[in-house]
Amino acid sequence: MKVILSVMFVAAAAMQTTAQTPAVTYVDAQKVAEALAKGGSLATGSNLTVSGNHREVAGQVEVHDTETDIFYIVEGTATIVTGGMVVGGRQTGPGQHRGTDVQGGETRRLKKGDVMVIPAGTPHWFKEVSPTINYLTVKVIKQS
Repeated sequence: MKVILSVMFVAAAAMQTTAQTPAVTYVDAQKVAEALAKGGSLATGSNLTVSGNHREVAGQVEVHDTETDIFYIVEGTATIVTGGMVVGGRQTGPGQHRGTDVQGGETRRLKKGDVMVIPAGTPHWFKEVSPTINYLTVKVIKQS
């Protein structure tokens, strides 16, 4: 698990393209545990964010135009659908879209220890959560 987390953070850091060396961010285990239990931001950079997430119910379909999501499942299980066509889509913010369903796409069952990388522009939807799921999200934002 520590190796996977290290690889995720190194990959995210390698994707940063800034003229200056970014500051080191340290988040202690207690804050990570709190973010996983309730959801919350853990770190931000010029082109990435790291957050802890806790879900008890399904969500809406999401599409991020410029953000690649990297999920690392810490606890629990959920069914996620990726790809396909968004049903009931609407723009909810700059580069952010939500929908109510997906036609087509690929369905997977996520469990503890899994990692999923969802490229920018790819619909994704936590269709079912049973009973809960806790996961870390690293969002890598494509620089223009």
